[in-house]
Amino acid sequence: MTVYVDNMRASYGRMKMCHMIADTTEELLEMADRIGVARKWLQKPGTRHEHFDIALSKRTLAVEAGAVEVSMMDLGRILRARREGGDA
Repeated sequence: MTVYVDNMRASYGRMKMCHMIADTTEELLEMADRIGVARKWLQKPGTRHEHFDIALSKRTLAVEAGAVEVSMMDLGRILRARREGGDA
């Protein structure tokens, strides 16, 4: 099971943000807790599009904690595989 962070660099105020997803909700929430992201920021909970938008500083912490770096294209492939019921 894996947590993924993409290479998006979307502006949000003075911050740059990216996406963080995982193979399971439990993994996603564990990583959020570990890197200091509040669970209340979980987006689209309970769906295959469940994710966090995280600041690049949190992305660095996630990678240090074992998250896999992927491109936005790769992230799309992972989500498409979920939709089709297959593995990423």
